[in-house]
Amino acid sequence: MMYSRISQFVLHFWTGIINMGIEPELPLIECRRVRLLNVLVFIAIPPVMIYPFINWMQGRYFLVGLNIVNLASLLLVLLLHKKRKYMAARYTRIGCSIFVYTVSGLCFHTGAEYFLLNTLILTIIVFDNKWVIAGISLLIITAAALALTHPVPMYPIGPVRAGRIGSNIVLSLLFTVLALYFFKSIQQDYQQEIEKQKQALFLMNQDKEKLFSIIAHDIRSPLASLEALMSQFQDGFLSGPELNEASVVIRNRVSGLNRTMDNLLRWSMLGMRGIKTHAQHFLILPVLEEVIQLFNTVAGQKHIQMELQVPDELAVYADQDQVAVILRNLVSNALKFSYEGGNIVITAAQKDDQVLLRIADRGMGMDEQRTSALFAGLQQPGYGTYGERGTGLGLLLCKEFALLNKGTIEAESREGRGTVFTLTLQKGDY
Repeated sequence: MMYSRISQFVLHFWTGIINMGIEPELPLIECRRVRLLNVLVFIAIPPVMIYPFINWMQGRYFLVGLNIVNLASLLLVLLLHKKRKYMAARYTRIGCSIFVYTVSGLCFHTGAEYFLLNTLILTIIVFDNKWVIAGISLLIITAAALALTHPVPMYPIGPVRAGRIGSNIVLSLLFTVLALYFFKSIQQDYQQEIEKQKQALFLMNQDKEKLFSIIAHDIRSPLASLEALMSQFQDGFLSGPELNEASVVIRNRVSGLNRTMDNLLRWSMLGMRGIKTHAQHFLILPVLEEVIQLFNTVAGQKHIQMELQVPDELAVYADQDQVAVILRNLVSNALKFSYEGGNIVITAAQKDDQVLLRIADRGMGMDEQRTSALFAGLQQPGYGTYGERGTGLGLLLCKEFALLNKGTIEAESREGRGTVFTLTLQKGDY
């Protein structure tokens, strides 16, 4: 029990140190750099805390001062990371390292000058500006050359022991290996990120090409019908009853075209991250009644009854406009694939802290393969019971809006038996 508590405390402490200064919005590469510096600082603190006592007992008081400056810079790095001042932390650590290790190497030959190699590698990793890297690198190389070739001995009580120099060299090599391993992991992360972006771009291009072909047909077909009807009207081929019938056709074509363009506009805005979600508490029944009223004409033409079984007081917490778009698309689909004389049942109920909305029809239905692929990407266009063409774009829009509102959308279907769409949203207070 005690061992478990100690291990949990150590793990929590270690996680807190290495993640100090990490923010969710920080880019991946910057997160890696901050963590690397945190790890190096954490590993360096114990020996740097021990050296002042050793040097004090040996009478090397100037070296004690350098050790204290080094320790202070390590602690300052953690503090600056905590305050999100990342660049200040890097300049502080690298600047202090150059000063302390150069002076130690020049005056005492402790082997600390080999830590300048670590500082050089760290500079290359944590900075992007080539002029900053070049300037600091030149300074480090010059300092290392001076420390190794032009020593200024300051040890009245004798030089430091060979074991001390050896331990510093070993620590320097360990830090070098750690830094190089981290550098390699950064390159691998870059490569993986590039591959992900390439794959995402490839899929986006595929969807774009498919979308253009679908939308082109959906726009051209209604316009061609309108053009034909207008030509017949101008040539006087339409009588009174035929003219009334033609006006209904025109209205339906324009309405369908308007919905297509509305979905296309919303989808493009979503792709450009131009749509923002503004959640609020609202009653779901008035929204559903408005959607049903919108499709009354289409339902009447196919003699389809739409039943609404929703409690008056049921509320959801979501973006009302986006929920309305989802419901319009789902009801439109249900009408499109329902047989003449059928019925559509819309129900809503609360389950725990969620609201489940179901839109069920007894229409054409789908097989299992097509059902499972509904929300995976743009599908090949399907045709309703009256030959109405569907793009699949509306369902993708429904899925995106459901996710934006912390909800889900699912479909259950059996070929020839109908389809049930279930939209899950957060329960609201109203």
